[in-house]
Amino acid sequence: MDPKIPGLYIHIPFCLRKCDYCNFYSVTSVSRIPDFLKALFKEMEMYRGHFGHFDTLYLGGGTPSVLSLSQLQDVLTKVQKNFVLLSNTEITVETNPADLSPIFLEGLSDIGVNRINIGVQSFDQKVLDFLGRRHSAEQAAAAIDGARKAGFNNLGLDLICGVPGQTMESWLTTLRQALAFEPEHLSCYQLTLEEGTSLGVRYRQGEFLLPSDDLQYEFFMKTSELLEGAGYVHYEVSNFARDMNYASHHNQKYWNHTPYLGLGPAAHSFRQNQRWWNYRSIDRYIAMIKTGNRPVEGRETLTKEQLQLETLYLGLRTKKGIHLQDFTDQFHVDLFTDKKNMLAQLQEEGLISLQNGCLRPTRAGLAVADSLPLM
Repeated sequence: MDPKIPGLYIHIPFCLRKCDYCNFYSVTSVSRIPDFLKALFKEMEMYRGHFGHFDTLYLGGGTPSVLSLSQLQDVLTKVQKNFVLLSNTEITVETNPADLSPIFLEGLSDIGVNRINIGVQSFDQKVLDFLGRRHSAEQAAAAIDGARKAGFNNLGLDLICGVPGQTMESWLTTLRQALAFEPEHLSCYQLTLEEGTSLGVRYRQGEFLLPSDDLQYEFFMKTSELLEGAGYVHYEVSNFARDMNYASHHNQKYWNHTPYLGLGPAAHSFRQNQRWWNYRSIDRYIAMIKTGNRPVEGRETLTKEQLQLETLYLGLRTKKGIHLQDFTDQFHVDLFTDKKNMLAQLQEEGLISLQNGCLRPTRAGLAVADSLPLM
């Protein structure tokens, strides 16, 4: 797929239960789904013809799998009515294992979904309970089996490590259980606690401690070693693919400044040097669309310097890294010359490598990727 063809994201802002750690925008009142869908379809019409064609469609949330099959089919039908999807479009739906009955999974395949992401998070029931997940470890395993039986051959699993009370051995056990299903993709996130979340409040009240920085680093390194040893490509800080054909084509657009259109409450969009985002409120979102206006809460124009810094920051979070000549052509900055001493120091510390004209983070560099461009 051409990395510069735009991607389409649709935010489904509904959850049957809010997970204790989650800061993504969602509501638990599913009675609003019909009104939301009417507004979403109108928002699609507002952007018809503005982005040419797309080669990825990603339904995230929230929990898209709380929608019925007929509602999901309506979403895909309206997308195809208002936008041009290329014939090889990657169509991903995020799901909760508790929603994935065999009939539902077969239905997803029938309506054209070709990539499914299952929010497993853990195969350890104690961890699931701590996180406030509404599915069990048994449901997670059954959902994965069901997805395979329904014909999905591009399957992603989300996992969380660094959970208070989680030992390294229990985490590695979860990883090995995930590997037994031979998923095409694995996302392994370290737990972060945002303000306003249930776990965030409990943490600030001193109910529990997070793992130390040294232990977090060990979680990261052991995860990478185990998965790369099993043949997976560690292509971004938190993401692993069986091979690069199974890397998330949609998410890669966010990391290389490819245009993308985001629809639904709290969704973000980007094109050229413009970024804009929708209201983080389903009520405000619906109200704005009823007035005939796009539900955009804010926008920003990125300067050349901001785009340059983002390119550094995002590039050093990926195995692909930064092609030095491409960077020079785009920003008229010679990193190799201008940052010679800094790059030499990072190389000496084993955090980056310089090969074939590319600046790439090592495994240790990926572990501290957020701070690399600022060193």
